[in-house]
Amino acid sequence: MLNNFILLAQAQHALPLFLIIPFLLLIGMIAAGPILFGHFWEKNYKPVAITLGLTVLAYYLFVLQDYHMPVHTFFEYASFAILLSSLYIAAGGIYININANATPAMNVALVAVGAVLANLVGTTGASLLLIRPFIRLNVHRIKPYQIVFFIFIVSNAGGLLTPLGDPPLFIGFLKGVPFFWTLQHLFVPWILAITFLCVVFYIVDSRNKESFTARPEVVAKNREKTEFYVSGKRNLFWLAIIIGAIFLDPNVIDGLPHIYYDGNKFSYLREIIQLSAAFACYRFSSKTALAGNQFNFHPILEVVFLFFGIFFTMMPALQLSAAIASAPEYSKYITPNFLYWATGSLSGFLDNAPTYANFLSLAMAKYDMAQNSVVEVRQFATGTGANPETLVLLEAISLAAVLFGAFTYIGNGPNFMVKAIAESAGIKMPSFFGYVFRYAIPFLLPVLALIWYLVIELKLF
Repeated sequence: MLNNFILLAQAQHALPLFLIIPFLLLIGMIAAGPILFGHFWEKNYKPVAITLGLTVLAYYLFVLQDYHMPVHTFFEYASFAILLSSLYIAAGGIYININANATPAMNVALVAVGAVLANLVGTTGASLLLIRPFIRLNVHRIKPYQIVFFIFIVSNAGGLLTPLGDPPLFIGFLKGVPFFWTLQHLFVPWILAITFLCVVFYIVDSRNKESFTARPEVVAKNREKTEFYVSGKRNLFWLAIIIGAIFLDPNVIDGLPHIYYDGNKFSYLREIIQLSAAFACYRFSSKTALAGNQFNFHPILEVVFLFFGIFFTMMPALQLSAAIASAPEYSKYITPNFLYWATGSLSGFLDNAPTYANFLSLAMAKYDMAQNSVVEVRQFATGTGANPETLVLLEAISLAAVLFGAFTYIGNGPNFMVKAIAESAGIKMPSFFGYVFRYAIPFLLPVLALIWYLVIELKLF
């Protein structure tokens, strides 16, 4: 069976199987580097990621002579890196301090607020705004599991209600899924996911009785009276511009300047606006807010360089998985159950945004519909096209892409960012596999399975 899959992929795309080795090597080094050769990895992760990414890119350009995939990947990576960097700079100039007792109930309340906020400013924006105050609040009892649950809830599951919430849903919106489709069809699963994860977080956090001596630069005072303090409010204006610019997509709004290639319109106006706003944020940010957040560029540089390697080395992995899944003889297996688990499995390890796009295309192809048609995507989302079941298929894809994005550090952009910020604050975060085996499998996976059983299998909601 595996040989058939390999032959199919190679026949359709002339893609040698060994081309996925750089991706596996990079993921392996991200997982093992900090543990087995930490000093080398800390000094050399940038050239390693760039070299592996450029190696795969060169093979596509000069051996396969395939320019389509690299061009698409370049623009996707540029948009990803610029948006993440802009949000990081804007949030870094907003200092939020919460002086309160860091009880389990307070922690749950804070991540629940973050889950709501994620639908307005995105999981990245909410994560960057709240992770530092969350760490300061818990500085005397901070543990890695608290950061992990923050990633589960704020950086991923929270952004399930609007296209602004998470990149996969925004891709769906750009392709034609109605803006309020997610709120209408995913509200109950969102409630279930946030409730289940918050309950588990509360139970685990209630057992944390140990004291913790923090690094001096992150020490904060806890008081009996709950107080909120915000400095750098001017950056909220620039933050709004960065988020608003997301909608400036030439594929949705006619007349916007763009780069045209192979039937696609690639934006650059949006990126210019975001970079300009980010520069203004940093240039005019409150020095008090920057100092309070211990702002520096190391966390965002780590994300930008590592994801350069990830984006370009995962091109063959994405094409291989798409070739296997799109074979005509396997179309009968394109069911809500299959799409939930297949989309979820790849979203955790290949980045959830391109995985969403691939499986949306796959599911629509079953009904002779194309994701490059806004009308057909809208029909697929509302169940008014070839089959009413298409609505359920999109629900499965959307749920899995967002929720499983929390399964590893690389499943969703904010995950690695939060990890980097936590480590810069002196918190010893689990390794790649430590995160998966100590937290994602025992705590997150049961919640994902329960949501699948209630929403997809039993169709109770």
